[in-house]
Amino acid sequence: MDGISLSIQDLLSDTEYGLGLSLLAGRQGISHRVSSARIQKPGLALAGYTEHLHPDRLQVLGNTEISYLQTIDSQIAADNLAALCSFQISCFIVTKGLTPPRLLLDLAERNVIPVLATPHQSSTFISLISKFLEERLLPTTHLHGVLIDVLGVGVLLSGKSGIGKSECALDLVMRGHRLVADDMVYIKKKMPAVLIGQAEESLQYLMEIRGLGIINIKDLYGVSSIRDKKIIDMLLELVEWDESHEYDRLGVDDRTTTILELEIPHISIPVRPGRNLGSIIEVAARNYLLKGMGYHSARDFQERLLARIEARPLGDEVE
Repeated sequence: MDGISLSIQDLLSDTEYGLGLSLLAGRQGISHRVSSARIQKPGLALAGYTEHLHPDRLQVLGNTEISYLQTIDSQIAADNLAALCSFQISCFIVTKGLTPPRLLLDLAERNVIPVLATPHQSSTFISLISKFLEERLLPTTHLHGVLIDVLGVGVLLSGKSGIGKSECALDLVMRGHRLVADDMVYIKKKMPAVLIGQAEESLQYLMEIRGLGIINIKDLYGVSSIRDKKIIDMLLELVEWDESHEYDRLGVDDRTTTILELEIPHISIPVRPGRNLGSIIEVAARNYLLKGMGYHSARDFQERLLARIEARPLGDEVE
């Protein structure tokens, strides 16, 4: 997640996740950045133990923390809060609509630390903010290609411009499969190890076919022909046929490619006149599903062939 961060203002501006945040103090600190999707409840830090404090995380103060500050000796509370606020805390968030001690607001203002409030219970808010941060802080990238859902398998078609990716995708849509994105695929890495692909908002449901121009798949084929996002299961690269190149004839050794530090299966399909690429891609998806069930056709063939060779006596040739 290096280089990906959000400002406190981004949290305040949320309308999608229902965080319900409002600013209580520390307005000058709303430009602070948050780069970790994890939150922290600083209970021990309020008691003076700051050894494992993570200032870069959102510090959530619930009923337990606020009650503790209100019940301990005021001087101890002041000393502990002063020690806590001496760190470069990204933000304090008070849950359940509780009123934080005046001392906390004053120290936060003095140390330029935003203090936010939400009406949600701590458990509810932690769930909401965790989803918000995980979604917004996910590593992302853009790839030129076409993403299509073939039999539930997310197939990312790649290849140089003009090789026929969109035409293949259109053929697959006409066979009943579903388009996710054409031309530019926006990819997010979702933890722990999944790649999610979707279209840019301005290109959603659209496809460019040379000679026809821009067509709207949703309008032409209905809502059953599209989907908004899909897990990317495999990369299928279309390459120009090269007579001098030795292509894989068996498929025993599985190739992979790396996207956002995650490896996914990578298959190269040579393109030449007469090859039905739509059928080949459909078979590739079926074969992927079969491998997921533990059956590898090429390796099974290899094992049976080796078994026959080993079982055949040396020199037992047919004359």
